[in-house]
Amino acid sequence: MEIPVFSVDAFTNLPFKGNPAAICPLMHELRDDLYQRIAAEMNLSETAFISRINPSDSFTTGSRFRLRWFTPTTEVNLCGHATLAAAAVLFKHKENVNPKLVFETRSGDLAVTKQGEGYIMDFPLNPPTQEDAKEFRDIIKVAVGNHPIQDVYLSSNTKKLMLRLSDSCDRSVLTSLKIDPVALQSSETSGRVKGLIITMKGSPDCQPGYDFYSRYFAPWNGIPEDPVTGSAHTVLGSYWSKKLGKKKMLAFQCSSRGGEMELEVRDDGRINIAGQTVTVLQGAITL
Repeated sequence: MEIPVFSVDAFTNLPFKGNPAAICPLMHELRDDLYQRIAAEMNLSETAFISRINPSDSFTTGSRFRLRWFTPTTEVNLCGHATLAAAAVLFKHKENVNPKLVFETRSGDLAVTKQGEGYIMDFPLNPPTQEDAKEFRDIIKVAVGNHPIQDVYLSSNTKKLMLRLSDSCDRSVLTSLKIDPVALQSSETSGRVKGLIITMKGSPDCQPGYDFYSRYFAPWNGIPEDPVTGSAHTVLGSYWSKKLGKKKMLAFQCSSRGGEMELEVRDDGRINIAGQTVTVLQGAITL
């Protein structure tokens, strides 16, 4: 059996930037252990599997599909960049005729619409709640050392902890952080945290006018650092929208690859996340 596979860089318009995802459109469902083994073999932060809901649909004509996301070690409930990449594969390579695609996922229905050179994803918003820094002092110490922290928030729904660096910090503080994934994972074993966001206020006066910056680490899910993370922005978008008093924001995740996304916090409690993609590889997995 051969399974088509596409390697797509998401949240970028340049190859080898943004966040790479492996996308496999499936004619038939596979066993769960096989999904996981393929994801481990691809060894990217996410491998996503698209399957048809209605057997009479094709990848060209269908408008609703199932979508599952796997890291090299586990299945996850929400992934932004692999959803963007999955939509791009259907629109670009399968020449899907619909203006909007809906994916049935562990996080409910997620819609993706074509917009210009990119795509807009309709995602849930995950507002975090403020926490006492003392409760997380071990993870804070490992993550940022002695750099000053302005806010500590937790999204219990997504198990993402968010640390905001003080506004007195330069952007270089965020970009130069070197975090040991083993030490990070060992510093938080309660199960409350499965991902760490570190963020800081942006420079909206400087071109291209980023409202905030971030980095994301998830060794608990087998991802030492994720290059550009859509799901983290369901938390960040909620937080920064309130802090900045803005519904529309431009965000930059400053990993070594880097990537940007346009955000719009909606009045219905959801968030639009927009970005572009580049396909860098097409092939087949032989089983």
